[in-house]
Amino acid sequence: MRCRCTWSKVFSGCCVCLASRFRAFRGPVSFSTALSRNLCRLVPGAMTGANCVTHWRKMFEQEGISEPQHSSEHIVSHVLGGKTIHNLAEETLSRPLTTEQKQMIWDLCSRRLQHMPVQYVIEEWDFRDLTLKIKPPVFIPRPETESRAVAVDKSADAVTLTRENAERLCVQHRLQESQLNIISDSQELARVCGSVDVIVSNPPYVFHEDMSGLMPEILRYEDHEALDGGADGMDVIRAILLFAPNVLRDHGKVFLEVDPRHPEMIQNWLQEWPSLRLIYRSTHRDICGKQRFCILQRS
Repeated sequence: MRCRCTWSKVFSGCCVCLASRFRAFRGPVSFSTALSRNLCRLVPGAMTGANCVTHWRKMFEQEGISEPQHSSEHIVSHVLGGKTIHNLAEETLSRPLTTEQKQMIWDLCSRRLQHMPVQYVIEEWDFRDLTLKIKPPVFIPRPETESRAVAVDKSADAVTLTRENAERLCVQHRLQESQLNIISDSQELARVCGSVDVIVSNPPYVFHEDMSGLMPEILRYEDHEALDGGADGMDVIRAILLFAPNVLRDHGKVFLEVDPRHPEMIQNWLQEWPSLRLIYRSTHRDICGKQRFCILQRS
């Protein structure tokens, strides 16, 4: 399961997710958002799914909503019963929408106009071959490999949603959830985890001074404590690296998602902590070509 600050730890047969979350901020509703709530009364009764995708793409573009085409397609396809717009038959997209369908689309698009991420808008998202329940402020899952897991998060919301998804997908027998903080509860966390083969973590790594510059989709709906990594973005990263030798087996690895400035900072910091027996192995680029993934190994 994806828990975010996330320190998802996969051990030979075992994965631990350590995370932190915060309360989401709801911003003001714009005039166009308020108007859109009743817009379905103003459009022709013969509005089709295809027309609706085009209409809302334009509306999102006008309001500065990111990924307008993607957002419009996902919302319309969700209401029409498809995973994506491409899963829907041409006949379905060209058929006039019912009053109920138009109202659902308008209601969901109104939320998107408030910069709510589309995953939160439709309240579900795919993780590999599973469809997970999604709601703010718990982070939206991204692909990663997990087996038997110990999921740990400082947020009750995150732990509860993880448990709900595990039960929904009938994998609760492979998951142990705990509400713990890696900084203040490290000893209890080590007891819960036992020995592990791998630690995979997407911790809070945003430099505090950069928080105000994040996109509205992030600032309004995602957990600020799971984003803010302190003055240098390293507060939780350091805690993870100090904690890792307590649970990692020999040659076990740590995988971290970080800010592009962090790989060099982590390597310099490790030179001051030879007792941790952590060797910096490599740095990998994300889809945008930025150096954001670090691999370390216990000697």
